[in-house]
Amino acid sequence: MYEKVTRAIRVRVRPEYLEAQSAPDEGRFFWSYTVEIVNEGSETMQLRSRYWRITDANGRVEEVRGPGVVGQTPVIGPGQSFEYTSGCPLRTASGIMAGSYQMEQPDGTLVDIAIPPFSLDSPFTRRSLN
Repeated sequence: MYEKVTRAIRVRVRPEYLEAQSAPDEGRFFWSYTVEIVNEGSETMQLRSRYWRITDANGRVEEVRGPGVVGQTPVIGPGQSFEYTSGCPLRTASGIMAGSYQMEQPDGTLVDIAIPPFSLDSPFTRRSLN
């Protein structure tokens, strides 16, 4: 599990390699990732948008921006949490994802909340000892 706290918003990420949806011989690897967003602060926040930076093992970078997450813009009150699961395909056996959420405070102020970088590793990832 990967975790980061920004402005009293805790973001936890749990990636999982999905063997049944992957085809390593064809260069297709697929992961799901479950994100939990916990509001540990005193103000209600609404998730407005997301930004992802996805880097595969060859250094190829894809950036993804869009409104909300999985079709939702959840409102998360103090002490509440929101959880969702999404997925990420790669052409390599490993990679890394990182990003941020833009959240809106009650007064309309937008704040960036960091998503911790997390590793996408499959059983086909080559390990090297240094």
